[in-house]
Amino acid sequence: MKYLLIVVALLGIIGSGCSKYQKLLKSQDYELWYAEAMKYYEQEDYTRAATLLGQLVNIYRGTDKAEEANYVYANCLYGLNDFLTAGHYYREYVKNFPAGDYAEECQYMSAYCYYMRSPKPRLDQTTTEEAIQEFQLFINMYPNSARVDESTRLMDELRDKLVYKSYLNAKLYYNLGDYLGNNYQSAVIAAQNSLKDFPDTKYREELSFLILESKYIQAVNSVEEKKEERVRDTIDEYYSFVNEFPEGKYKKKADRIFEDTDKMLKGYNNEVAVN
Repeated sequence: MKYLLIVVALLGIIGSGCSKYQKLLKSQDYELWYAEAMKYYEQEDYTRAATLLGQLVNIYRGTDKAEEANYVYANCLYGLNDFLTAGHYYREYVKNFPAGDYAEECQYMSAYCYYMRSPKPRLDQTTTEEAIQEFQLFINMYPNSARVDESTRLMDELRDKLVYKSYLNAKLYYNLGDYLGNNYQSAVIAAQNSLKDFPDTKYREELSFLILESKYIQAVNSVEEKKEERVRDTIDEYYSFVNEFPEGKYKKKADRIFEDTDKMLKGYNNEVAVN
């Protein structure tokens, strides 16, 4: 009985709160809307606060409450995980209040909203690229900000995602093999471009071995007039790989590639000596 009374009391409080909120929405007292929206915001009731502020940001445009309304509305949207719309209103704040009290924070949050929207590596990475651009813009605008180190760290994380995406693309070419053409050469080009664009990536070893292995497979399956050249190219690639990763996780596989290609090259040399 005691618990039933508590439940009834709670439902009564909730019902009363809903009734009060519905009456507020029906009113045209925008000053009251603003005051209540700020209360909801402080209580982390972002849904109600955002509902009110979503209308007030337009009503208060050009007034002394416009800056605060825009900032709080963006924060409410962020609190609701609506990163797309939140990012838009953070950028709106920066555009409309470049010298405002929250300009630095909003510039950072604009980038961070892109970061939160960055998809998994296998998907299109346009948003990831936009996030990197936004973080770089923030660093350029606020080079002395306490958020610069964090922005740099997040940019590195996003770049690694782009590299992994390019690695997956190169791996896809590799897996396609000779289907409808020489996809191994496409894998080499894709991996080389990734290393050129992101030389410090944590996927450097994976990309480098993919290049070596793709060149090796091309050499083994090559037509005779191109085989020796491709074998020599594979051996050169092997030496580059082991010089950079002498104790890497692909060292044994790389050594087997070298042993095989070295035998092939010695065979060519023996043929030349005989002839």
